[in-house]
Amino acid sequence: MNRVEGRSAIDRPLALVDEHARAWSPREARTRFRAGLTGPTAGVAAGHTQANLISVPADWAYDMMLFCQRNPKPCPVLDITDAGSWSTILADGADLRTDLPRYRVWRDGELVDEPTDVRAHWRGDLVSFLIGCSFTFEWALSEAGVPIRHIEQGRNVSMYVTSRECRPAGRLRGPLVVSMRPVPPERLAAAIRESSLLPAVHGSPVHCGDPSTLGIDDLGRPDFGDPVDAGPDDIPVFWACGVTPQAAVMASRPPFAITHAPGQMFLTDARDEQYRVV
Repeated sequence: MNRVEGRSAIDRPLALVDEHARAWSPREARTRFRAGLTGPTAGVAAGHTQANLISVPADWAYDMMLFCQRNPKPCPVLDITDAGSWSTILADGADLRTDLPRYRVWRDGELVDEPTDVRAHWRGDLVSFLIGCSFTFEWALSEAGVPIRHIEQGRNVSMYVTSRECRPAGRLRGPLVVSMRPVPPERLAAAIRESSLLPAVHGSPVHCGDPSTLGIDDLGRPDFGDPVDAGPDDIPVFWACGVTPQAAVMASRPPFAITHAPGQMFLTDARDEQYRVV
């Protein structure tokens, strides 16, 4: 299996954000994160779209844009900033340097820091890509009666590096990363149907069932996030994941990049329903 090393202490179980976080507005969530609150954002500001973040130097931005265009399942782009800008049309008044719970800083493909604020690392040539996140469709799964095991268990979602290679683009290459949610068999059709209606946040699963088909040896040892306990009859269901660009950073080794910490996303002002197709 073609695996990359990316797990750190930050991926291991964390204290989740306040149990009342579902009722926060996105602005309130961002304010709390700016003040230093950290933790996985699944279920936070319920009903509002979450996004993955990757910021690369301008001379790598075309390669990243092409990588996303060629791999739309794991990398559905919601917004791209101008070089040096830390604002986005997705969230009025937000600061992409401070308003995520935790970041990752990369140099030559190596993880060098995991701060809660990247102003000290920010560069005037950085172009930021905001990529759809599967946390966004979890509300639809819940409404259809699909249990969200990682939320039930107070854990980060499980994410795995697969043996499937993404389509390369310029200097960028790397494996597909997937998130996994255990689903009872009687709810599988609903999980597929509801997520497929939200293609801007990864859409339908890429695989259901035997993880070895994706080159995953042990579901109990995710590459990112936490192990999640399945029910006795649950089927592992795998969705393309927005951590895929981080795997591309590790494989392609650009000189510099900033990303979100896996599972600790950017809260936008957009409503989930805006991305639902009918």
